[in-house]
Amino acid sequence: MKRNFLLLLMGLLTLASRAQIIRDTLARQNWSLHVQATVIPQYHFNFPATYSGDNSLSPSEGTKVSLTNTYYIGRRLWKHAALYINPEVAGGEGLSKTTGVAGFPNGETFRIGSPNPKLYLARLYLEQKFFLTADRATTNEDVNALRETLPSSYIAVRAGRFSLADFFDDNNYSHDPRTDFMNWSLMSAGAWDYPANTRGYTNGIQAEIKLHTWTLRTSAVQVGEVANGNTLDTRLEQAFGTVFEAEKIIALPKKKNFFVIRMGGFYNKSRMGNYREAIDKGISQYAPPDITATRQYGRDKKGFYINTEYDRKNGGFFGRYSWNDGVNETWAFTEIDRSFSAGLSFNGTAWNRKSDKIGLAYVGNGLSGDHRDYLTQHGYGFIIGDGSLHYGIEHIVEAFYSFHPGRLPVFISPDYQFVLHPAYNKDRGPVHIVALRLHVEL
Repeated sequence: MKRNFLLLLMGLLTLASRAQIIRDTLARQNWSLHVQATVIPQYHFNFPATYSGDNSLSPSEGTKVSLTNTYYIGRRLWKHAALYINPEVAGGEGLSKTTGVAGFPNGETFRIGSPNPKLYLARLYLEQKFFLTADRATTNEDVNALRETLPSSYIAVRAGRFSLADFFDDNNYSHDPRTDFMNWSLMSAGAWDYPANTRGYTNGIQAEIKLHTWTLRTSAVQVGEVANGNTLDTRLEQAFGTVFEAEKIIALPKKKNFFVIRMGGFYNKSRMGNYREAIDKGISQYAPPDITATRQYGRDKKGFYINTEYDRKNGGFFGRYSWNDGVNETWAFTEIDRSFSAGLSFNGTAWNRKSDKIGLAYVGNGLSGDHRDYLTQHGYGFIIGDGSLHYGIEHIVEAFYSFHPGRLPVFISPDYQFVLHPAYNKDRGPVHIVALRLHVEL
């Protein structure tokens, strides 16, 4: 298995090198081509556990390896319009089949165990921009972004297949598990149960309006037919997800630093189960509660998040808080109803390693009362469930160092995570998790 991953990675590096040559020969304003490949072996040391259930993190297991390889292709179609296509390959598996920790430690691991790499279409969407002012500034070519001249104010509309995390809840220091922190509750607001299929993508429309230092964003997308499902629900009048976000950039001229704040609200509707109803039904039947037996259309989940960052010359600080009502079941992301995170990330300029990066962060995750009672009564979700629960806040600390060895676009990142009360259970853990991330980007 590991040998196959190494052979595949060597092939990806060769393809990436050729892609770089092709990209440099293309007309920059009409085409964009980028490639990334990320391999993460991850291991946790043995830890104590009074008991375990179907969705528990195993107290003892071997190293698990994940792989993703993405091709970002962009093509200009007409004035201010572009098409973006992202074929992606993913394989491997997470610790304990990606269960047992609400803030799961590997953001590159999906909630499906598929050891053999599989090809699928991650993104396919059309983007149209409408300029609102006459001033112009040239933007750099980037992943899913053609080089062009943009005004300070414009409207952008996108339709097709994408991830909501592509456009919402962004953060320079805590958003991308391929280059920053790897924990799920650090790559996105933990309590935002953002609509997606099992791999994190959905279909819909997204729009934003940028006005100098303000940006307003919104989106309407499909949700899964079932919790953690790969098929999206087509009954749009009864199953959909929406989100609205406002972003403000505040410049601090005396220090030439920036403060950014993003505030978002979300509302999801689908055929969800209800925690309290499942508990009552289980009691009446002298059986453990089963959330899947209470599913019906008309249920919803709502909440908000606050996302901040303070940008300095060589790095900065960040913080997030998110909340959802926790009345109905988690549907798409992970079983977190309240989450707070904070941390810092800086490059290595101070020790003459400008391309290196170091980061340290803390996360505290929690549950609503109904969700907590459901797990205590021996219920199971799709991410967590130990068969019982001695509730406690799930505390996570993550530290990483990204090392850039030379001129090649390769980054090697040792990563350590400490998890106290995994899956909110004081009867299990603590857990020490180590990983070594190998990331290539062109």
